[in-house]
Amino acid sequence: MNDTTQHETHDLVVSRDIPAPIEAAWKSWTEPDRVLRWWGPNGFTCTVAELDVRVGGTSLVCMSAPDWGFPALYSTWAYTLVDAPHRLEFIHNIADEHGATIDPATIGAAGIPRDVRHVITFESIGDDATRLTVTELGYIDPEQLALSKKGLEESLDKLVAIYV
Repeated sequence: MNDTTQHETHDLVVSRDIPAPIEAAWKSWTEPDRVLRWWGPNGFTCTVAELDVRVGGTSLVCMSAPDWGFPALYSTWAYTLVDAPHRLEFIHNIADEHGATIDPATIGAAGIPRDVRHVITFESIGDDATRLTVTELGYIDPEQLALSKKGLEESLDKLVAIYV
């Protein structure tokens, strides 16, 4: 008898209107100097943004909050679709400083799933405005989903603030 457990999954969707043209909003996700300015929730600083934004490429990003006991939290973004300046799709994983995927449980984040599919869309809503929507798919832990949503919302608020 096959004893596989089916888990209900939940997706996270967060949108922000960026007061910038679509090309600038796109660069916020695809140029290292821009990602360094906003990636990570409040209290975190992005310390690494090694970006290889192309289908088959993988970016390595790191955020840290040493005062809170988080000296370095690395992630990879492995791109499956790059449609400039409208859509990015990548698979997110927790990683070590070399970009090797690690089990989130080893850093006390067992609720973060492996291989979280991300879809980022950019929609021009005026000459100097872009609607950015981030969708993260496949969470099974509602508590982690809520924490991830809060972190993403804070990160995107930091992105908006760059342009205000």
